[in-house]
Order: sequence, then structure tokens, then C-alpha cells
Amino acid sequence: MSAALIFGLLFALMLTGMPVSISLGLTVLTFLFTMTEVPIESVGLKLFSGLDNFGIMAIPFFILAGTFLTRGGVARRMIAFTTSMVGHLHGGLGLAGVAACAMFAAISGSSVATVVAIGSIMMPAMVEHGYPRRFGVGVISTSGALGILVPPSIILVLYGVSTNTSIGALFIAGIVPGVLLALMLAAVTWYIARRNDYPRMRRASWAERWHAFRESVWGILLIVMVLGGIYGGIFTPTEAAAVAAVYAFVITVFVYGELRLVEVPRVLLQAASMSSMLLYIITNAVLFSFLMTHQQIPQEMAAWIVGKNFSPWMFLLVVNVILLAAGNVMDPSSILLIMAPILFPLATRLGINPVHLGILMIVNTEVGLCHPPVGLNLYIASGIARMGISEITIAVLPWLIAMLVFLGLITFVPVISLWLPHLLGML
Repeated sequence: MSAALIFGLLFALMLTGMPVSISLGLTVLTFLFTMTEVPIESVGLKLFSGLDNFGIMAIPFFILAGTFLTRGGVARRMIAFTTSMVGHLHGGLGLAGVAACAMFAAISGSSVATVVAIGSIMMPAMVEHGYPRRFGVGVISTSGALGILVPPSIILVLYGVSTNTSIGALFIAGIVPGVLLALMLAAVTWYIARRNDYPRMRRASWAERWHAFRESVWGILLIVMVLGGIYGGIFTPTEAAAVAAVYAFVITVFVYGELRLVEVPRVLLQAASMSSMLLYIITNAVLFSFLMTHQQIPQEMAAWIVGKNFSPWMFLLVVNVILLAAGNVMDPSSILLIMAPILFPLATRLGINPVHLGILMIVNTEVGLCHPPVGLNLYIASGIARMGISEITIAVLPWLIAMLVFLGLITFVPVISLWLPHLLGML
């Protein structure tokens, strides 16, 4: 009964058009103060204790690093490098877009930053070289979703904080799935381009490839530094985020020189605005988790699932259905912060590895980014390409189908996510 009232009130508020973060907070406060005897002091205490987590500090630092890199010419150099390597193949510019998205995702940790940085350069370039506008939109909209799967992903940090799962293990677990999804998206891109005989670029010489690599090497070194530092035990993921922010500032301002010092305050303000928005959602999600635990809803759901004798695979199938449905009305961070505290105890009760559950949830939210009505990547691509959402929705379908196939692989072949963490002794 409590669960029905809580979720009923939450969705009623969301249907009014109210932001998810405010809907969460109002749901919690309304229920606590009208239907329970929880003192207001404990609510305030829970707010502060919920945010008193060292891992949360990684979020604003990674956002700041991504903002610097988006504004500092790193994306353009990565596109030049990937184009020199694969531009001569069928759909070469599309393949370069997939590769550039994967590389930029590995230094920004954000899907939005990836679509903006790569899409704003790559989509016009594809049209200029004779590719249909729908093809470019389909490639970049879906490949940009790699930003929340390829480490260092901000959403993976949120999952780790929400469930007390090792962020380092989650980062390493995202590498193989991220590469596999990039390859699947590239295969779809190549097949469509070959079938329709889209233009191919001149094969770059090795001297041109070496020059493009040297130009982009500072951005690539950030990937090596962050991931190598974490897995080499040099610093924690949170410290890695701070190092990434400082490094991004140095290369964009002093190495590439495409961001002037007078523009830095504007970048800091933009990153602070995005960070505060995300931290506000986290704050309300902490309260929501507190309410769910206080009403013993996860425990009741666990008992119901055990009573129904659900197998782990059936449970994961149900989780996919729930998360794909949630992707129609909520953004990835909201889905994760609401559902992770509920699903995590149920999964552990059934013996499902928390890291596997985390990657599964991230892939589900990736799919949600690429279909309406809340598909954020589609709206960003729509603004860049000046196309309607309905047209873009049709354009992304081949790549979206590949993402759903990939979701099935991640769900029922957990070794894809867990092999590398096991190999490195992180599980």
C-alpha cells in the first residue's frame, strides 16, 4: 500500500511537468509529514549524511573536465585522427564519428558533452561530404550514448555512490562492454553505408595519420592517465577526477591555446551550474531512498520475489522491462538514483553481482537516451542538425535495434561485464 501511494504521488507530480528532482523531494516530504511520525530533524540529518560521501566529489570534477575539453578543441583533433584512420572505408566519416565518440566519452564521462562536442563538428562534415543528414544524426545520437558507459562515466559514479559498489570496479567493468557496443554501432554504420554506396574519403598517408595522432595525443593521454592512475593504485577515482580537471584546463588553455584565460570563469560557471543541478537530484534521491527503506519497501519486494521463486535471469528480464519503461519518462541520472536503491538489495538476494547489475542499468539508460519522449541525445542532435524529433526517431532505428541486441547480450552473458574486473582481481 505504501509503495502504491509513494509511486502514485511521484508520477502524478511528474505528469504535471514538474522536474524529477522536485517531484522526488515533494513526494518524500509529503509522505513523511502526513503519513509517518518521522521527526523533521532526521530528514535534515539524512540530507547531509547522504551527501557526505567522498565519491560524490568526483562528479563535479569530471563535469568540469568535460566542459574544458568540449570548449578547448580536443574533440576536433580526435575527429581528425579517427578520420585519418578509417575515413577511406565504407561510411568512413560515420565510422570516424563512432570512434571519436568512444574516445571523447573516455575523457568526458558525459553523453551530453559527447554529442555536443562531436556532433557539432561531425554532422555538418558528413552533410558536406554527401552523406544524408539522417545518417549522420543516427550515428552520432546513438554513439554519443557511449559517454555514460565508457569510463570515467559520471553515471557509473552515481551508481557506485548509491549502492556502495566499488567505483574502480565499475569503471573497469565498463571497458569491454563499451568497446563491444562501439564495434556493434560501427558495424551497423558500415553496413548501411556499403548498402547505399555512400561516399568514401581518400586514404590518408601514414605521415598524415602520424600528424593527426600527434595533434590529438594530449587528449588521448588523459584517458591513459585517468584509467592507468586508478588501476595502478596511484589515486582513487575521485582524485583521478580532480587530476583530469586540472589536466584538461592545462591542455586547453596552455597547450592548444583554444580557450583563453578570460573565458575560464564562464567555463567554471557552466560546470558549476550542471554540477549543482545533478547534486540537487542526488540530494532528493537520497531522501527518496531513505523513505523507501523506512517503509521497508525493498524488503517487501525481496520477500515477494523470493516467494515467487524468480530465477536470477527472470529477475533481470523484469528489470530490463522496468528500466526501459522508465526511460520513457526520466533521464538516466533520475532512473539510476530512484531504482538502484530498490533493485540493488533484490539483486544481491538473488546472487547477482552488483557490478553486473550496474552495467545492465547503465545500458538500459543508454537506450533511453536514444528514443523519445525523453531521449536527450535526440533533442541535442535535433538542435544541431535542425531536424524534427519524429524524423530523428526514424533515423536512429537501425542503431537502436543494435543497442537492444547489445542489452540482451549484457543481460544474459554477464562475463562480458565481469571478465576484466575478475582478471584484475577487483571482484
